Amino acid sequence: MTTGERDGSSENGRTPVRVVASPRRRSTVSARLVDGVIELRVPSWMPPAERDRWADRMRERIERRVRRARPTDTDLEQRARMLNRRHFDGRLSWSSISYAPQRRRWGSCSPAAGVIRISSRAATLPGWVLDYLLVHELAHLEVAGHGPQFWRLVNRYPLTERSRGYLMALDHRAGGPDEPDPVD
Repeated sequence: MTTGERDGSSENGRTPVRVVASPRRRSTVSARLVDGVIELRVPSWMPPAERDRWADRMRERIERRVRRARPTDTDLEQRARMLNRRHFDGRLSWSSISYAPQRRRWGSCSPAAGVIRISSRAATLPGWVLDYLLVHELAHLEVAGHGPQFWRLVNRYPLTERSRGYLMALDHRAGGPDEPDPVD
């Protein structure tokens, strides 16, 4: 089995492809994403030009699949609307809710502007934790600080305590902030 790098780096935003040629593989071609690199498995007899065609074809397929699977701001907005109805009787309004690159916090809210940002890191969290983040930030639309009234609103979400513990554990494991609540 021989391995060759087709595109060793992700230039132009393209996913790199590593070609693995196998004498045991007779006619099929397969590809999978391994640690951010597309591993293309081909028969060893396949000429380089054909390997390149397969690499381009499989890269397109896998990149399209990854794009479709990625949560979107629209998904986040729909989730927030549902949580607003369920936990705030539909009374809250905002100007935008979206994912944003936030390295230190899991979410933020600017109540006066009605802008809520959820860390793009949260896109891979379990849904119940993402729901907690949204409820937390939605509650800031009514109460800016973290006083008793704020926590009464947030605690309407039944998995608040579990979600906070989950996020604290993630932050601890990553060597993150030792703040009591890194959500804001």
